[in-house]
Amino acid sequence: MALLEEKVTTKAEQVTAFQSGNEMAALAAAQINYHIMGYFPITPSTEIAQLLDQMKARGEHDIQLIPADGEHGSAGICYGASVMGARVFNATSANGLMYMLEQLPVQSGTRFPMVMNLVTRSISGPLDIRGDHSDLYFSLNTGWVILTARTPQAVYDLNIMALKIAEHEDVRLPVIVAYDGFFTSHQKRKVQYFKDRKVVQAFVGERPTHFPNAADPRKPITIGAHMNGDDLINNHYQQSEALYRAGDVFKQVAREYALLSGREYPVLDLYQMDDAEVALFLINSAAETAKDVVDKLRAKGIKAGVISPNIIRPFPSEEIRKALKNVKALLVGERADSYGANGANMTHEIKSALQEDPDNRTIVLSRVFGLGGKDFYADDAEAFFNLAIEAMEKGYAEKPFDYFGHVPGRPENKLKQAIEPMHGDAFKTGLIQVTQDEETKRLKVKIPPLRALTAKPKRIASGHGACPGCGIFPGLELFFKGIEGDVVVLFQTGCAYVVTTAYPYSSHKQTMIHNLFQNGPATLSGSVEAFLELKRRGEIDVSDDVTFVMVTGDGGMDIGMGSAIGTALRNHKLIILEYDNEGYMNTGSQMSYSTPMGHMTSTTGVGKTQRGKAFHHKDTPQIMAATNIPYVFTGTEAFPQDLIKKAAKAQWYAKREGTVYGKLLITCPLNWKSEERYGEKIMKAAVDSCFFPLYEVERGKTTITYDPEEKNKRIPLSEWLKYMGKAKHLLKEENRDLLEEFEQEVERRWRRLKAMHEHPYL
Repeated sequence: MALLEEKVTTKAEQVTAFQSGNEMAALAAAQINYHIMGYFPITPSTEIAQLLDQMKARGEHDIQLIPADGEHGSAGICYGASVMGARVFNATSANGLMYMLEQLPVQSGTRFPMVMNLVTRSISGPLDIRGDHSDLYFSLNTGWVILTARTPQAVYDLNIMALKIAEHEDVRLPVIVAYDGFFTSHQKRKVQYFKDRKVVQAFVGERPTHFPNAADPRKPITIGAHMNGDDLINNHYQQSEALYRAGDVFKQVAREYALLSGREYPVLDLYQMDDAEVALFLINSAAETAKDVVDKLRAKGIKAGVISPNIIRPFPSEEIRKALKNVKALLVGERADSYGANGANMTHEIKSALQEDPDNRTIVLSRVFGLGGKDFYADDAEAFFNLAIEAMEKGYAEKPFDYFGHVPGRPENKLKQAIEPMHGDAFKTGLIQVTQDEETKRLKVKIPPLRALTAKPKRIASGHGACPGCGIFPGLELFFKGIEGDVVVLFQTGCAYVVTTAYPYSSHKQTMIHNLFQNGPATLSGSVEAFLELKRRGEIDVSDDVTFVMVTGDGGMDIGMGSAIGTALRNHKLIILEYDNEGYMNTGSQMSYSTPMGHMTSTTGVGKTQRGKAFHHKDTPQIMAATNIPYVFTGTEAFPQDLIKKAAKAQWYAKREGTVYGKLLITCPLNWKSEERYGEKIMKAAVDSCFFPLYEVERGKTTITYDPEEKNKRIPLSEWLKYMGKAKHLLKEENRDLLEEFEQEVERRWRRLKAMHEHPYL
């Protein structure tokens, strides 16, 4: 990015501030005032939706923010809105992009524009939430225009330019604005933005209405009809031509924007490249670091330069050829690999571009660096230049492709095992008895006094990184008190996983598997069936006294609901155990479908235009009970005997009959804004207010296992809500109607549950 303050008279008033990339993306979206944003939280892009929600609460824009059940859903929401001709916005990262990936070519192939911010991050596995470009590279073949932003200023400017490019009649394609997670997304830099959003809206222009869309019943159209090969090749040819035209449109829009803002965005940002003999090609923030090194090398008489693109789809081949005409050695630094290809994507695209120039003799080196957010310092940039200088002097690259920054392991540094593995009898007490009533076929459970079970080892060792007062581990450990023998546990991504398994350490005493939010149940069902088949064939000689448990939470039963229902319908012999903290806490307390109505989260703010979550919480146990699995239950640490008995039943059914689902309500003091000491009291109040009833559905028969009304212990819903800062606004007089609606829904569900308890066929 080059400032043209001396050449161009800025026509629009701008404000100077210090802002992050995410803040600037949200600001640009708010000033444009998109119609729809379908979103799902994922670090580090989540903040954009949170910021827009805060602005919405203050009445600063009219964007309809729609919380999806996962990134695949968010992409569907956005596509559905765009086919109506609406202006549409989204933001995602890493595995979020991967989950929506199949939707992206649909959007571009049917030529409906939108803008999505890709806050780049490493793709699992293994899981890493810091920034690299592995997600960005997966987007290269989606047919979307891709702009790259090195600084928060560029994030703002390119977001404004992006919509104008997307809607241009010669393009009509969706656009990605990609910038580096945590480096650009969260670091604050000096920026300028337009004081009046009317300036932004005037630059973008009126929403095009002369292209076909689904909004007018008087002009019906068919969208997405399947094609045969003859038609498909024509469709893709037109799409390809539009993407190449987007390169020219980018230049046109950039010229117009420079006149308005005083900031210029050429196709390639060229730093000291006029006479450069050695150069680095770097995408986004790393290029800014390398520029300082160029100045240092130039002072020593070395003709060094940096190339960084502002657009990579379409790939600027002609501009690359011109920039490298006299460069003797170029090192392409890539924050991702194309495994097995002897160089990642940009390397091969640059080499391909240079093939078109028969006179070019540039030596191209490729180095994969900075994966998983590994910092890129000036010393690293200098090391890159030294490699290029060495190749220039030798006349060839001794090692054209390599990784940079990796280190070999040393046997003497091998970690020593801190905890002796435990299995079998170590987790058997013999104190829990589960028997089946011959007449009713219902299970009877006898457990000893709780103090007798305290000697039973914990499944999760000390040393995890959970927040003070976190209810996950008391809840899980209490449940595991009722499980006898060995377990294999799968944790979906979430707080419980993140705080227990940071490589090279693990707090798990028995086998733990991790997989992503949306696919945990399916993964564990594969593990169960493989274990049983290996046993059947006699290929493994181990005890079959193993219980398979999947632990989910932090929204896992939203994005993973389809997988869970599929697993339940197949009736695999496993337990799905959900800890419900009423939000997506591992990404920063965003709204979950289990968040109660009216409750405040970081994406359901409270302000003059909104009052927390707008709809009621999902009744997951009833959804799972509808799949006809043998056992469903609810529990909480505030009623320990009840939970332990249900755990014992869950194990019995999971080992003999099929899938079990259990839901544990647990506290999260940090995001509930509650005091740590009130954890058990909050859980008990949730039960006594009938918000979280304790019951089980055993072979289709519902039984309430604790009835606060019968015991004269029922309390008003407000008695539960008063403990939590996230719900305090519901107790104010001006929100009485909202509280009453919440109370009515809780009462309706409780009365329905009591009817099911009394009538076995309900």
